[in-house]
Amino acid sequence: MASLPEPAKDQPYWNLSALESGFIDLPHDYLIDTAPPGSRKTVPCLSFLLRHSKSSVNFVFDLGTRKDLSSFTPHYLERIAEMTFVVSVPNDAADSLAKGGLKPTDIDQVCLSHLHFDHIGDPTPYTAATFLVGAGSRPLLENGYPHDPTSLFDSRLLPPGRTRWLDPDAASEGWAPLGPFARALDLLGDGSLFVVDAGPGHVAGHVNALARTSADGGWAFLAGDSAHDWALLRGEAGVARHGAFGCAHRDKERAEAHMADIRRLVEGYPRVRVLLAHDVPWYEEQARSGKKGFWPGVVESL
Repeated sequence: MASLPEPAKDQPYWNLSALESGFIDLPHDYLIDTAPPGSRKTVPCLSFLLRHSKSSVNFVFDLGTRKDLSSFTPHYLERIAEMTFVVSVPNDAADSLAKGGLKPTDIDQVCLSHLHFDHIGDPTPYTAATFLVGAGSRPLLENGYPHDPTSLFDSRLLPPGRTRWLDPDAASEGWAPLGPFARALDLLGDGSLFVVDAGPGHVAGHVNALARTSADGGWAFLAGDSAHDWALLRGEAGVARHGAFGCAHRDKERAEAHMADIRRLVEGYPRVRVLLAHDVPWYEEQARSGKKGFWPGVVESL
């Protein structure tokens, strides 16, 4: 297993803060195979703000969901209703940024882990940002709505001149092994932030992020939807195949293989904090402690 890079002298890192960006009440037995049939669970939709320690770069990972659900494609609205998802958005990512005095126009880069509705938010206010998206997602948009009226994905979602498609198959981009992961990209070239290829297990173009959170060896791994429940990473449950809704992952076996890589990361590097997009235990812990890890607070580095 390739090791994580040691910190350089005067190593840059990122100050990490969580952003509330909606909640979903959903069938729990759609996510894990140990949940009782018909059980439900309310999960947060988490976005993350990262601020570079040596520059003015503001980076956001995922945008959660949006307040105006009616602006999704018609087929996506049908899908949300079919899946019996109940969505509430007291604050979207832009509202959460405002709590610490930032505007969407202050954000330099937005990385979307993938294109599902509870991760894309509303990109339109982020007019100064470059959008970073896994290249595997590109056909979903290029062939999306309204070209295909039945598509979940809106071809108009991302700004053409400010979207960078990250392609792990492109030799020229410099993807390389990192820890337990086969392919990762040193985004700024300073060893502070790596985009990790999560493979097509969950959905095409899925990416994660591994960010340094201290100059002396702390990290945070932002896992997106690589696992929807910590029981999967702890080995306490398996990925469900719901009788009515199917599997939450496009390729169950490949999703499980990526979960195993994350498990190896946790076991091999005790100073890596793993955060899921729908991290119920971490959110509940934050709620008990006054949400100190939410912007303008900072997630404590390990």
